[in-house]
Amino acid sequence: MLNSRVTTSLLQQPTSAAIRRAFISNSPSYSFSSLVRPGPLRFSTPSTSLIRHCSSDSHSSSSNPNLPKANPSSDKSTWRAMAEKDISRYLRQTHDRVFEHNRAWAAEKKKADPAFFANLSAGQTPEYLWIGCSDSRIPAEQITGLEPGDAFVHRNIANLVCNTDLNVMAVINYAVRHLKVKHIVVCGHYGCGGVKAAMTAKDLGILNPWLRNIRDVYRLHEKELDAIKDEESRYNRLVELNVIEQCKNVVKTAGVQQSYAENSFPIVHGWVFGFNDGLLRDLQIDFEGMLKDIQKIYNLTES
Repeated sequence: MLNSRVTTSLLQQPTSAAIRRAFISNSPSYSFSSLVRPGPLRFSTPSTSLIRHCSSDSHSSSSNPNLPKANPSSDKSTWRAMAEKDISRYLRQTHDRVFEHNRAWAAEKKKADPAFFANLSAGQTPEYLWIGCSDSRIPAEQITGLEPGDAFVHRNIANLVCNTDLNVMAVINYAVRHLKVKHIVVCGHYGCGGVKAAMTAKDLGILNPWLRNIRDVYRLHEKELDAIKDEESRYNRLVELNVIEQCKNVVKTAGVQQSYAENSFPIVHGWVFGFNDGLLRDLQIDFEGMLKDIQKIYNLTES
């Protein structure tokens, strides 16, 4: 089948193992999870010498020993102790560092393939639409080994697909109708701070209506989740169920239904990223079965 063949060719997809994160419903706060980098990538961080060579700023972060080694904002006492001029310098240097790395990246790409940017500017024909979490430590291209132009990417808190969110609806429509993507991947991750926050008995302000979508997932699967006594397993099962429900929301869109009826693509996949080993788990979504199940109520193919 196209589903399993392409998924296997992209990555090794081990089946879901024992889940290792905790569902803490009374947690007073939340934070996005940490990432374990999964093996060597096609492009590594440029060397210091290359950064210095490409940088025209003599006060760059790579050559200035006064730049803090760690992010001072992660330590409030360190940040408060910094003089105003040091804060200003830190902010300027962390800004400039991005451009240093960009110049180094561009130089390395051009050296490896002189036609790289000419090909990149010619247009995009991505195979994948990636709908993932906004967590800064889970970049779609890096954890999959994909190159620029391979994936059309949309990210939001807890990888939600809401039919009232014009942003994600526009992305799906454009990816399916215009880019003709062959695969739509909804990718969640164990230890998701958005999922954890949704199950916290706390007023989170503007986040409340967004995270209520996850509370609804819990409500739909309350019996299954409440039967799981281990909090860690329960929380991570909610992460998986959230991915599955978002896949259903993708399938309910007119563009996906009509394109599949006409072209036999795109296929919808549900994946979860594991922090402890850096691997993706394929939840083995039965796309055709899911499509059949929703036809009675959500059929938008005019057939």
